[in-house]
Amino acid sequence: MFPPRVPAASYRDGTSPQNGVAALGAPVRSSNHGCDAARPASIAAIIPTLNEGTVLSETLGRLRAIPEVCEIIVADGGSEDATEAVAAEFACAFVRAPRGRGRQMRCGAAVARADVVMLVHADTWLPPDAGKAALACFDSRAVVGGGFWKEFRDGSPLMRGQRLKAWVRFAVGRRIMGDQAMFIRRDALEAIGGVPDVPLMEEFKLCRALWKIGRLRLADATVTTSARRFQKRGVLRTYALMWSIMLRYHLGATPEALAQRYR
Repeated sequence: MFPPRVPAASYRDGTSPQNGVAALGAPVRSSNHGCDAARPASIAAIIPTLNEGTVLSETLGRLRAIPEVCEIIVADGGSEDATEAVAAEFACAFVRAPRGRGRQMRCGAAVARADVVMLVHADTWLPPDAGKAALACFDSRAVVGGGFWKEFRDGSPLMRGQRLKAWVRFAVGRRIMGDQAMFIRRDALEAIGGVPDVPLMEEFKLCRALWKIGRLRLADATVTTSARRFQKRGVLRTYALMWSIMLRYHLGATPEALAQRYR
């Protein structure tokens, strides 16, 4: 599996991921071997959480309505609210991991057994046809992953045009944002060493690594994500912060330093 670059995760009962996965039903045994295998048929959704008890229920309910999603793994960074109880209510695997979005998703993905790993933010809602749309992207052996189109819920007029922005990021920047629910062939993710072990900017590193071994696609479905960060800081201030973080990252700032600024 993935190189052990972070401390071992553990399930809520104290066992380690190496002893098996407590997911929705029995672990999925894929018949695919290697990145050149036939079209995948099953999806494991990985959700990084930190005190997301108030928003997680709706996200999990929508994931449960997607037939292709056979595993839901909540990778928690030390929540002190009802996050674990909500995960249990929806019969999800609950993995404790070192705090940091990339690190949490790395630990969750490492115990997934489905053909495809999907990285879902706790406040991102997927439509019922998301699984079918994601798996349809793998009609070529060269395709290793992708993401969805995105819209904001309860966003201001200043936040319109997300579909165009997603297209520009993908076509010009060859990048898919984390809140677009990226999905990756599990074998391809293993081939690049797993989800990057960083607290922020993991999608930049992940997309760059995946493009080196194959192609990415945008699925024919749209996810909706919360505008709560924009509502808290203000739309213009939040965009300015995000742009400054991306600029500093391209100028050489570390994800660890940027994570402190993003909080």
